[in-house]
Amino acid sequence: MMKRMTVSYDFDVIVVGAGHAGTEAALAAARIGAATALLSGNLDTVAQMSCNPAIGGVAKGQIVREIDALGGAMGQAIDATGIQFRMLNRRKGPAMQGPRAQADKRAYQQEVKRIVEEQPGLTLRQETVEDLICEGPEHSPRVVGVRVSGDAVYRAPAVVLCIGTFMQGTLHVGEATSPGGRMGEATTTGVSRSLERLGFRLARFKTGTPARINGRTIDYEQTELHPGDDDPQPFSFLTEKIDHEQIPCWITYTTPAVHELIRANLHRAPMYTGQIQSTGPRYCPSIETKVVRFADKLRHRLFLEPEGLHTHEVYLGGLATSLPRDVQDEMLRHIAGLQRAEILRYGYAVEYDYVPPDQLQASLETKSVAGLYLAGQVNGTTGYEEAAGQGLIAGTNAAAAIRGRQPLILRRDQAYLGVMIDDLVTRGVDEPYRMFTSRAEYRLLLRHDNADRRLTPLAHGLGLVDAERQQRVEEKITQIARATQLLETTRSDGLTLAKTLSRPEVIWQQIVARSPQFGEFSAEVAGQVTIDHKYAGYVARQQIDVERQRRLARRRIPGDFDFHSVDQLRQEAREKLTRFRPADLAQAGRVSGITPADLAVLMVYLHGHG
Repeated sequence: MMKRMTVSYDFDVIVVGAGHAGTEAALAAARIGAATALLSGNLDTVAQMSCNPAIGGVAKGQIVREIDALGGAMGQAIDATGIQFRMLNRRKGPAMQGPRAQADKRAYQQEVKRIVEEQPGLTLRQETVEDLICEGPEHSPRVVGVRVSGDAVYRAPAVVLCIGTFMQGTLHVGEATSPGGRMGEATTTGVSRSLERLGFRLARFKTGTPARINGRTIDYEQTELHPGDDDPQPFSFLTEKIDHEQIPCWITYTTPAVHELIRANLHRAPMYTGQIQSTGPRYCPSIETKVVRFADKLRHRLFLEPEGLHTHEVYLGGLATSLPRDVQDEMLRHIAGLQRAEILRYGYAVEYDYVPPDQLQASLETKSVAGLYLAGQVNGTTGYEEAAGQGLIAGTNAAAAIRGRQPLILRRDQAYLGVMIDDLVTRGVDEPYRMFTSRAEYRLLLRHDNADRRLTPLAHGLGLVDAERQQRVEEKITQIARATQLLETTRSDGLTLAKTLSRPEVIWQQIVARSPQFGEFSAEVAGQVTIDHKYAGYVARQQIDVERQRRLARRRIPGDFDFHSVDQLRQEAREKLTRFRPADLAQAGRVSGITPADLAVLMVYLHGHG
């Protein structure tokens, strides 16, 4: 019998999974100059929006702007395909505001796929990965590639796993279960087995999605109109204006009859029968969880969100469920505007494997296998934006590592991406992680409007953005500095205009009225300067704490440091620090359960043994 020949392909970086994490990882690695392969089980689902067809939101919008400032694709893709743009929290301060856009779901997916296909140095392939290939001693292996179905091998010194909910995924609709990463798509077991063989701890999470309904069967007269902004704000700093068609969404509500129906069927709900045993996202619960947890509420708000300009499919936001089909059908009969609505796709839940992220370094490289990086839901996060941000960082660092460069590790005062990754690797997760503004202690520094000033110069130094984009940012920074200097040297009524602008009630137009020369500055520059002056005092106070953390971060902890040798440390502190292995004292202080006293002991010990 003729022996089958194994086909082999060689690359610098291999990215497994072409969702939001995988596409940004592959694009980042290729922009830096690495020969990159992006492998997906289905090329028709590249960057698919598995749940809500929207990008951004509070904190999430900040992440998208940071991705864009670092050269990523998400911001440009949603600008090109968004069908409703809204700035959330307009009445609050700038640190709490966040851009959000409803997407034409299919157009968004096709736009990202187009960007991927046109990226030099990036090869897109439809492949199913079945195993990780590692070499070296058992106690310190190094990844060297992946094995795919069909007896082929892709070899590379760096592999980025962005496999989403597909690791041993199980779908739930009522009592019925089936294997799958999302409805209509197969799961994978080989990667989970491979990770376990390499010694990784795996755990399971759950997420869910609502039904999609036929918009032609909705009575919109019974619902509330939910329009977008009259002046839609782009996500990408490269987009001058959003000028394509925009459409509204609508709002309706559950009713006491819906809640009673759900309570009467909890014995058929996988969340309450023990059929689903893993943890789901607390901040985005299923409707059955809402009804049980908030038993006193008479109604819950639901959003009717069109999935595109050329489809009648409507996403029913707020009604995520894994109840049986007949219960889902009956629920709609009791909701205003949906009494005759037809379900196109039923809601369901999915359980899947993830890798607890305390097994990662801040670069998103795994601690135990050199060259292996993880990004997205495989790290216990949820959300397109969180996944895309991790992907960009992981792809950047995979490409940097094979060139002998230092990894890109963003600080907590530098980016929401830095906050997220630091949270993951120093605190771990006990539920699917979602970014909130409350997680960022320096959120006044990390506004959506200044992401390019914070990150684009850094991205240019790494090769993630080109010289033309860097020049645009430099020109903007120069104009901001010029406007600031003029404000400080121009007086009116005995005060500098800088002092006048810092007053809460004063707006830029009043400054222009007092000194017309300020009318020459663009609206973008004027907005940045206004925010800088109004919040200067708060920013100065945050900078004091930032400097304190930087001093602690300069006190490095050796990678092989034996925390058990520090007798004065509490036993819990020794165990936690050994598990998370912080790189410096600042990171050690953020490990859950580590007290200021523990940190003081560690500081004294390191000083005496440095």
